[in-house]
Amino acid sequence: MTVEAVGATSAVQPDAQARKPVQSMDSDVFMKLLVTQLKYQDPGAPMDTNQMMAQSVQLSMMEKMTELSSGAKESFSLQMRTAAAQIVGSEVGYTLPDGSAGSGIASAVSFVTGVPLVTIGSDKIPLDSITGISRPAAT
Repeated sequence: MTVEAVGATSAVQPDAQARKPVQSMDSDVFMKLLVTQLKYQDPGAPMDTNQMMAQSVQLSMMEKMTELSSGAKESFSLQMRTAAAQIVGSEVGYTLPDGSAGSGIASAVSFVTGVPLVTIGSDKIPLDSITGISRPAAT
């Protein structure tokens, strides 16, 4: 009698996509769990209404926290854009990724990427690389 290795008889196809596990619980997962719990509960000993209400409150709180989080992200993005727009025409100092420092007049701002890019001369510098800002003297 011959014994085959476990991997030798595997029926998994190499081009089949592997199922990726969910890394976070969202409201859909929570609702599926609640419905499944209700579906399979013992009719002779139904779920405690206090537990059911507590789970509903948890779902509501999770949804509100998600809304709050996305609102905070939008607010931060708006603050970055406003800050970037306000430095146009100012003398700015910046640090490049290689560690070298530079300075120049900010002439434009681009909002194409997540972090606004400030145009200084011919360079496009991310807003978070700017180290100082000063207004040019009035003439």
